[in-house]
Amino acid sequence: MKKLLQLAALLSLGAMLSAIAADKKILLLAGKQSHGPGDHEFRAGCLLLKKCLDGVPGLEVEVHTNGWPKNESAFEGADAILIYADGGGGHPGFQADRLKLIDGLVQKGVGIGCAHFGVEVPKGDPGEAMHRWIGGYYEHAYSVNPMWKPEFKSFPNHPVTRGVKPFALVDEWYFNMRWRPDPKGLTHILVAKPSDAVRNGPYVAPRGPYPHIQEAKGRDETMMWAFERPDGGRGFGFTGGHKHVNWGNDNFRKVVLNALLWIAKAEVPANGVQSSITPEDAAQNLDPKQQPAGSVNITGKWNFQVETDQGTGTPTFTFTHAGQNLIGAYKGLFGEAEVTGSVRGPEIKFSFDANREGEIIPVSYSGKIENANTMKGTVRFGELGEATWTATK
Repeated sequence: MKKLLQLAALLSLGAMLSAIAADKKILLLAGKQSHGPGDHEFRAGCLLLKKCLDGVPGLEVEVHTNGWPKNESAFEGADAILIYADGGGGHPGFQADRLKLIDGLVQKGVGIGCAHFGVEVPKGDPGEAMHRWIGGYYEHAYSVNPMWKPEFKSFPNHPVTRGVKPFALVDEWYFNMRWRPDPKGLTHILVAKPSDAVRNGPYVAPRGPYPHIQEAKGRDETMMWAFERPDGGRGFGFTGGHKHVNWGNDNFRKVVLNALLWIAKAEVPANGVQSSITPEDAAQNLDPKQQPAGSVNITGKWNFQVETDQGTGTPTFTFTHAGQNLIGAYKGLFGEAEVTGSVRGPEIKFSFDANREGEIIPVSYSGKIENANTMKGTVRFGELGEATWTATK
């Protein structure tokens, strides 16, 4: 009898754990293939987010590709939805009668998140819907989309910012959103001050500049926000996500993972969602886009030899490479630094800011990838001069 009671207790515990395991359901809707290699990698980005969330107890996470689930029964039981896709007139949330469908989900308390191009919709009914769902949206010719590197130095006290540390990454960070008339419930999560040069353009499209953007010089701008709806539902907008490699940055990734838990009304850990991906993870699941001739993926650790008039340096770089974009980490004579760059076929360029006794020196590398294991080129140390370099993997 005792053994039977123990077995019954174990079965009961198993049933409880099973119920807990499916406590929250998040749908990640990845848009159709778009842009060039390494850009707008919606499917690969959503799969990375799922990989990171799969370790969070109590979550069921599904990725649906081509912008929308094949069967709308997928929305049954959903607590949160992320739309990471092209927007504008082709936004997947506003085709056919989907606006009405999402409105119905929102009325049931389902959280809505939109990322990158997915925050842009036509003004009118779609814009008003975005005001209801997430509190703001990108409006053509009112908002702007420059490629720039905002510095996110401080954050509001909000569950979405838990564990997020200051960071800066080059991306197509949109700003000057069209906010809902009543700001109640809006929290500005990622805020930075564009330089005058950024405001003066060019923007990605249309290239601008727009007088109303130039006239706001010196003003802080919002690149991510959270919205608590009057009915208690939640939403967020995140304007980054153009460059797939940026998901390799812990803080860029964490603020979105936190936001997904928050809009699903799951508890965000005190230090935020802990996740780890390798450079090799970021190079997986990319869309089959046409690559330039001579393309080689250089993801991984490289040993450099830099020849200067003063001697030889031997820094190391660890790269995350996806399509035409590159991020990485430098270690060497200047200490450690984050690296950003680009790859076009065999041509490579990357740079970082070095701190030399309190003086910031821009260090810019350029060269050619010879094969999967060797490359070479030149490097410029600001106004201090140039040198040559070779590298092996």
